[in-house]
Amino acid sequence: MDFFTESFLSALILLKSFDPDLMNIISVSLRVSIISTGIASAVSIPLGFLISAGQFRGKRIVITFLNTLLAVPTVVIGLLVYSFISRRGILGFMGLLYTQEAMIIGQTLLIIPVVTAFTISAVSRIDTRYRRTAMTLGADRIQTAGVLLHEARFGILSAVIAGFGRVISEIGISMMLGGNARGFTRTMTTAMALEYDKGEFVLAVALGIILMSISLGINVMLNWVQMRGSGFEVRG
Repeated sequence: MDFFTESFLSALILLKSFDPDLMNIISVSLRVSIISTGIASAVSIPLGFLISAGQFRGKRIVITFLNTLLAVPTVVIGLLVYSFISRRGILGFMGLLYTQEAMIIGQTLLIIPVVTAFTISAVSRIDTRYRRTAMTLGADRIQTAGVLLHEARFGILSAVIAGFGRVISEIGISMMLGGNARGFTRTMTTAMALEYDKGEFVLAVALGIILMSISLGINVMLNWVQMRGSGFEVRG
């Protein structure tokens, strides 16, 4: 217990001092996660809308496949991307391995199924009367799509938040594609693993506090969005 207390107090002191190494690790984690979430959202939201609103053969198979991809381990994504960007891979000439760009590619692929599946779920819950009413009033396909996306905005925002929560806490892709290089590709999760292996727990605990705080913030935001989406409002 004394060991934990000492490590925790030392971690708080480290956080209060804004240690440069600590700040750099947090910055890399947030940068990579935000960019990958943005790219994945730009791809997944339109894709999820088209799958949900469209009628085509094999739709159920596509949705089942996306739901299956939700459980893919991060190391599988890391291995897949590694095979393409390593020196012997078809994209090896680009020199992406052990860079932030490689981590962004891997994390983007990781959460595209997450955001897409959640977007499909959000759009599919919209009452079909919205579409019929919009078309009756003379709206074209693009305007009708805008109406549906507006009605599903809280569910879609929840999808984006869930995607960010997935990538900020992953370790397999960051370790395999980033290489955990100090000052360049070291993230909060990879740094925690490294410090644990070294037996240096202060930095690991400090990063754990930050990561837990981010996770708490994500869950609070997700609950708020879901309450807004359901029309429930807490009044003091």
